[in-house]
Amino acid sequence: MKTYAAKEIEIKRQWHLVDAEGKVLGRMASRIADVLRGKHKPCYTPNVDTGDFVVVINAGKVVVTGKKAQQKVYQRYSGYPGGLKEIKYADMLERHPERIIRLAVRRMIPNNKLGRRVLKKLKVYRGPEHPHEAQQPEVLSMT
Repeated sequence: MKTYAAKEIEIKRQWHLVDAEGKVLGRMASRIADVLRGKHKPCYTPNVDTGDFVVVINAGKVVVTGKKAQQKVYQRYSGYPGGLKEIKYADMLERHPERIIRLAVRRMIPNNKLGRRVLKKLKVYRGPEHPHEAQQPEVLSMT
């Protein structure tokens, strides 16, 4: 019996829509990461991009549990002395809510060429409008 390996030309990509309003950030991000990688499909192959496109709307209304809203801090480092920048979750949610979801999903996919390619299929928008109506995205269940 031979092992099945998906090929790039055989993959049928779908578009999924996620409304982040009232959803818990981590649980939503892990489900999105699975769909982006293609783990929800029976033809999943770890070394091939078998995933679908995901459109996230209402990114500014995402929820975190516990005291993370007051305590969570995002850090980035420029590589230079004194180049460590910190921004609190509440400030990030106010200024760039799209980055919160993108960062959460990015940290759940592999850190390699395939992971970077997979992340390009994630589209995140602050409000309820998005320019992907022509692709007819279907609502993704979070269960």
